[in-house]
Amino acid sequence: MSGYTYSSYVNRRSMRNIEMNRPYYILLPVNLYFIAFSLAVAFFFNLLPWGKWIGVPDFIVIVLLFWNVHQPHKVSMGTAFILGLLMDVHNASLFGEHALAYTLLSYGAIMMHRRLLWLSLSAQIFVVMPLLIIAQIVPFIIQLVSSGEFPGCSHFLNSVIGALLWPVISILLLLPQKRAANPDNTRPI
Repeated sequence: MSGYTYSSYVNRRSMRNIEMNRPYYILLPVNLYFIAFSLAVAFFFNLLPWGKWIGVPDFIVIVLLFWNVHQPHKVSMGTAFILGLLMDVHNASLFGEHALAYTLLSYGAIMMHRRLLWLSLSAQIFVVMPLLIIAQIVPFIIQLVSSGEFPGCSHFLNSVIGALLWPVISILLLLPQKRAANPDNTRPI
């Protein structure tokens, strides 16, 4: 018997963090107002006129994906559907196009959120990228069928850039939840 159990894996992982001088954070509960604020800011960034340029990612998709991975019970597929309908109205696209894409993205993120959280931020890029590409394929196919025009393969560059922004977005959205690495005995948390 090798004696390999889940607890021994967790102990080795936390010991590896200590050996590499990386702080091991325990996250505070997330504030619902912060989730709503971050989704509103992402929606505002999508409203800016440079949102249609090639290479500018869909910020709602990245922030929605983050919250689906980290808080799947608070940000669900219903939230994704509503945000997709708002983006359909803003883009004057076929009604339900973005709603379907965001809902599929949310479903995929919720299905793999536990596995994704075990990976480092740099390894998460390779799991997030296919989800972002799938979220972009749905409107791509709907536009191709409805208009008959091929938008081009550079259309998927937005997903690659969005995946490269994943570590930055993750760090920014986790900052309000992190405790101090060296807690002070005079502070309650």
